[in-house]
Amino acid sequence: MAARLAPLFVLFAAMLWGTTGTAQTFAPAAAHPIAVGAARLAIGGICLLAVLLIFGQFNRTGWPVGLTLLAAFCMACYQPLFFSAVQQTGVAVGTVIGIGSAPILSGFLEAVFLKKRPALVWWAATLLSIFGCLLLFLTGDAVTIQPLGIVLALGAGLAFAGYTLLSSKIVQNKSSLEATAVIFILGGIFLVPFLFFFDMSWILQTSGIVVSLHLGLITTAIAYFLFSNGLKKVPASSAVTLSLAEPLTAAVLGVVLVGEELTIVSWAGIALLLAGIILIAFSSRKS
Repeated sequence: MAARLAPLFVLFAAMLWGTTGTAQTFAPAAAHPIAVGAARLAIGGICLLAVLLIFGQFNRTGWPVGLTLLAAFCMACYQPLFFSAVQQTGVAVGTVIGIGSAPILSGFLEAVFLKKRPALVWWAATLLSIFGCLLLFLTGDAVTIQPLGIVLALGAGLAFAGYTLLSSKIVQNKSSLEATAVIFILGGIFLVPFLFFFDMSWILQTSGIVVSLHLGLITTAIAYFLFSNGLKKVPASSAVTLSLAEPLTAAVLGVVLVGEELTIVSWAGIALLLAGIILIAFSSRKS
């Protein structure tokens, strides 16, 4: 039963991540994206640690210190890299390269470090999903290509792929709650300096409190706890492909809640994204 539900855990986590962009549109105007990312990681880590301590599941022995620190570093890097990439080169290009490159980079990391070659069905599902992601953000508007933004987006994709691969190893010997709480607390500590570079007064406003709690509790604590649960049974490369449900969810919420309009090409991208996600989900459950 756990193996069958694992892909669904990853999918649901990605759907929760997909609410991030919509939630940020309701944040105060003074909220800088990097500051929002740092606050998100800090709140999520503190909440996870509180739950962990309340339920008394924390075991201080047997931790793979090196892997844990690397996973926390990857997650800490992902926040400023992704938001800075979007700021440099725009939402469309930054999102497509940052999120779209993660599955390929994850498969590369698995092949290099785990000597595990992704199956043909993974390649088919990943290519379908990435092509769908490209079509989804193809709006016909002028696209700004900034070399620095491209590098930052690729760095974000590599950071997320690295976090996924490292976490998949950690959760084999530690509970999902333990692994997620420790990684995010450490990641939050790495990002503490960013809180001193930006004006954080917005977080005390009503909208700032609501958005911060949503990002910290829903899109971080709950989402990454589910993601870690899924990593117990789903290969890292497949999990990253399933996480492409994030832009799919973001697009649907943009239409429903924000009033955005999608072109026929974008809807075709959604169909391809959905096809790739369904393919990898059923192949993961079968295996």
